[in-house]
Amino acid sequence: MITPALPASRDECDTAAPDDESTTAWALAARSGDTDAVERFVRALHRDVLRYVAHLCGDPQAVDDLAQDTFLRALGSLHRFEGRSSARAWLLSIARRAVIDSHRYAAARPRLSDTADWQLAVELAQPQGLPGFDDGIVLLDLLSSLPDERREAFILTQLLGLPYAEAAEVSHCPVGTVRSRVARARATLMDRLSDTDESAPVAA
Repeated sequence: MITPALPASRDECDTAAPDDESTTAWALAARSGDTDAVERFVRALHRDVLRYVAHLCGDPQAVDDLAQDTFLRALGSLHRFEGRSSARAWLLSIARRAVIDSHRYAAARPRLSDTADWQLAVELAQPQGLPGFDDGIVLLDLLSSLPDERREAFILTQLLGLPYAEAAEVSHCPVGTVRSRVARARATLMDRLSDTDESAPVAA
C-alpha cells in the first residue's frame, strides 16, 4: 500500500475548481520547490484524479492507492513538466499509466480473495440511502456498459471537462477519434436511458 503523503480528505479540496491556467502555473512553480504551489496543485486536481482512476480501474478498493501513486509519480517528474499542455492533461496521462501498470502487475501476480463474491462484498460495503445514491449507481452501470475507449473519452470530456484536444493527448489518439468516441458513447447512453425509462412503468 502506498504511504499517504498527500491530502487524504476530499473535504480538504477547494470547493471551486480552479481553471487549467492556475493549476498549470502552480505545477510550474512547484518545479522550483515552492511547497505552497505543490499543495495547491495537488488539492486542485485530487478529485479529478480520483474520479478518473475510479472509472478506469474498476476496483473501488484500489482507487486511493492509484491516486496516491499518480501524485507521487507526478511530483517525482515535475522537473520534466514544461507547461506545453495543461497540468491536468499531463497529470491524467500519468494516472492512465499508473492504472495500466497496476493491471499489468495484477495480471502477472493475481491476488486471491478470501470472499467468494468479492464484487458483491464491495457493493454491500458502499454507503446507501444517500441523496442521489440510486442515480449514481444507474450512471455507473450505464458507463460500465460502454466499451473501454468510449467510456474513457466520455469521462474525460463530459465528466472531467477536459477539452477534446487534451483528452486526445491523454488517450494518445487523434482529436477526431475522441469526438467520434464521445458521440457514440452519448448515443449509446441515450438509447439505454430511453430503454430504462420505458421499462420502468412495466417493472412498477
